[in-house]
Amino acid sequence: MKVTTAGLRFLIAESEPPEARDERRKSVGRSSGETYLDLLARLAPGATCHRVTPADADSALPPGETPGGYDAVFFSGSPLALYEETPEVRRAVAFMRATFASGTPAFGSCAGLQLATVAAGGTVRRNLHGPEAGFARRITATESGRAHPMLAGRPAAYDAPSIHTDEVETLPAGASLLASNRGTTVQAAEIRHDGGVFWGVQYHPEIGLDEVAGALRRQADDLVESGLALSPAEVEAQAALVENLHREPDRRDLAWRLGLDDQVTDPERRQTEIQNFIDALLRYGRSLAP
Repeated sequence: MKVTTAGLRFLIAESEPPEARDERRKSVGRSSGETYLDLLARLAPGATCHRVTPADADSALPPGETPGGYDAVFFSGSPLALYEETPEVRRAVAFMRATFASGTPAFGSCAGLQLATVAAGGTVRRNLHGPEAGFARRITATESGRAHPMLAGRPAAYDAPSIHTDEVETLPAGASLLASNRGTTVQAAEIRHDGGVFWGVQYHPEIGLDEVAGALRRQADDLVESGLALSPAEVEAQAALVENLHREPDRRDLAWRLGLDDQVTDPERRQTEIQNFIDALLRYGRSLAP
């Protein structure tokens, strides 16, 4: 018998600055936190979802709410560089630390993983191998990851939507490395800190292929500068292929040209880690473990 998600209370913490939110909305119609809102409405029907922007100076939880009053907190991606001492970074890290201290389990993607790392005492840096743009290739689980419920259902090697210029340099004490690839050592991790537990990935299981295409277009100049393309026109050609596959996910020719399989093209498989997080929350509660 399937356990219902009705009655669950989720908080989405979106640390994109206002200008980045606006740019993303113009590109794909939603901010990173709004992508999580849409996804959780599908994966957890009946759950209550609130969204906050903890990097903003005027951010606040709904009246009477605290992080401890939610069943889970989801941390979205963001262009913030977590190794910079800016007011936005300090506010976002403080919110992540408050989430750990509340004991509320959390899940995060991309900058969400980096945020949890810094909040718990680890470090983040620029990608040593340059940006991982479009898709992270040949991600493989570590020995710990093969036994971890977050990666249940993933094959021995898989690809995932990904676009990031920063990476985790050192995981904090109390963390477990769960997956890596040649481009980024920390592709997935569990972090336990100050009474809280966080599951996170460097890639983006939450986004659709239309959002991958939008991210490539928004970062076209950076991708050319990094040597991944010779011109913005080449980036646009790649983005158009990805967008067309979003519109026609059964186009085997497009999947073949992009080197993708159903781990990316099938939304259920693409969202594996988030579904596994929700399943663990329903089964085990705030510990996420038996």
